[in-house]
Amino acid sequence: MTGSPGLTGKRLARVFDQRPKGEYGQFMKERAGRYPKAKKIRVVQDNLKTQVISAYYESLSAEEAFALAQGLEIYYTPKSAGWLNLIEMEFSALSKQCLNRRIATKAELRQEGLAVIKAGEQRAMKINWQFSIASARSKLNRHYQQVNAENIQYQKT
Repeated sequence: MTGSPGLTGKRLARVFDQRPKGEYGQFMKERAGRYPKAKKIRVVQDNLKTQVISAYYESLSAEEAFALAQGLEIYYTPKSAGWLNLIEMEFSALSKQCLNRRIATKAELRQEGLAVIKAGEQRAMKINWQFSIASARSKLNRHYQQVNAENIQYQKT
């Protein structure tokens, strides 16, 4: 299941059997289609190996894939930093409301999962992300230092 909460409170969710690149490419095309006037769409996502630009080319024509890639600005969250990814917060809520028990069939899982997401959209639940660049640098400092020792300047004081 994948979705997209954000500043509008709107969600786009789909349930897939697996996480192949083709479905990801189609999902991103559908997501971008919701914002036809946008110059750039910023997407924060994790580093799942199927969530890459080459996925667009596996499910779309070269022209469509290129246009989609040009219209998106992708930000990958660092490993072990799921708290930066808004969809992870959405999955947490979904887990507590729906996935905390055995669900017998895929159809039932799809129905219940999408119902929870739809309820959140109907309430126009928005995510007010108040994480600043300064606090991100402070929190992620040990990762920065592993890459470049000069990044010690971001160490908490």
